[in-house]
Order: sequence, then C-alpha cells, then structure tokens
Amino acid sequence: MLDDKALATLFRDARTHNGWLPKPVTDAQLHAIYDLMKWGPTSANCQPARIVFVRTKEGKEKLRPALSAGNTEKTMAAPVTAILAYDTEFFEHLPRMFPHDQSAITWFKGTPGAEPTAFRNGSLQGAYLMIAARSLGLDCGPMSGFNNAKVDAAFFPGGKVKTNFLCNIGYGDASKLFDRSPRFAFDEVCTLA
Repeated sequence: MLDDKALATLFRDARTHNGWLPKPVTDAQLHAIYDLMKWGPTSANCQPARIVFVRTKEGKEKLRPALSAGNTEKTMAAPVTAILAYDTEFFEHLPRMFPHDQSAITWFKGTPGAEPTAFRNGSLQGAYLMIAARSLGLDCGPMSGFNNAKVDAAFFPGGKVKTNFLCNIGYGDASKLFDRSPRFAFDEVCTLA
C-alpha cells in the first residue's frame, strides 16, 4: 500500500491548477508520464487515447482560437497543454493489442458501440495521465471550456480522432489556487448492495 505522503500527492493534496510557475516541463518528463500512464487498464486493452502535448508558442497559438475566454490565459501560460483525444477506430489495433482473441476487432468494427468504448477508455487514460504527472512531481489543470470541433480541425484533421478534454501540465502557482471545493461523503453517493 502507498504511504500517506504518496496518497496525499496523488489525491488529498492535489489540486486543479489555474496558474503556472515559469518552469519548463521537459520532453523527457512527458515521455515519463506516458510510460507510466500506458500501464493503466482499458477494456480489451484497446488503448484509444491519442495525445498531443502542446508546448511551443506556435502550438499554443494554434490552440488559442478554440479556447473559451476563461481558459485562454492559463492555457497560454502553462508549460504544456495535453490534448486528450480518442481514436474512434481503435479497434484496428486490437489484433496486436489484444492478441489472445483475434476476433476482437469484430466486437467494434461497424458497430455503434465503438465510439462510446473509445470515449470511455480514453477518459480513463486521461485520468491515468494526471495521476502519472502528479506522481512525477507535476501539477495538472484539466478542463473543458473549449470548442472540440476547432481543436479537432486544427490537430486531428483526418476525422477519426476526436478531442475529449484538455489538461494543462506544469508546476502550479499555489498563490492562484481557488479555495478547496467540497466533496460528497461516502453515504451521499455510494450504496453497498
């Protein structure tokens, strides 16, 4: 079991950051994030997440027109903005990724269940990304508040990859945190059956 310090880093003390210190995130750190997050489980090992780590001025300017007014400044200031997307044709890779059942591709190809599966598992992988980043000493600022169609057109023009959410990554500026918002108690949202 992880100790209390590790649990606090990942969950209890972790915050959604809106401001960023001017400290870079290296390509090696981004590789390390992915190399941890890739081990998180997905159904049939489908791994539909596709990620663009936007870290250059040119990349940020390409993203800017899709951002809502409230997310523009913090996104432009973040060292990295991860575009978390999902491949709607993830099933094409199942013969390689789920090799013990070569019929797995037929579970999804041409079915209405493919996109919900891609979205669900891509969302899981986005959560794994945030846990991985936090475990490596970085802070995260996940967000909606952008125009998905504009992001897709700018970064995924082929049409088969679709944006899910954005996540700023870097070293958070604690002076710009909001007060901690409340959480539901176990008995308010959980049932034992």
